[in-house]
Amino acid sequence: MDMSRRALTSTRGTYLCTYDVSDDKRRTRLFNLLKDHGEHVQYSVFLRELSPMERTALARRGQEFLNHEQDQLLIIRVGPSGLDWTAHLDCVGKHWTPETRSTII
Repeated sequence: MDMSRRALTSTRGTYLCTYDVSDDKRRTRLFNLLKDHGEHVQYSVFLRELSPMERTALARRGQEFLNHEQDQLLIIRVGPSGLDWTAHLDCVGKHWTPETRSTII
């Protein structure tokens, strides 16, 4: 692998993003922000691969939608980019299957 490519990819990480937002309008805006670039795991839970810069931008953008007295967005790094996080997943109750994504050109 090219050294410059390795340097770019090694800083990316897999993040678990979850929110608790009381207002429908704010919740919808935050949901749309997260769903466009991540895997929708549960209603308010997403997995995203982010660089440090993207993580900062996501947090900054999320702040725009939140009432800081009532709402919360958590962004938790769970491992490196490309992590097979499903190997570490214990699902209790209803079976969960990851989304199948395809590219439309």
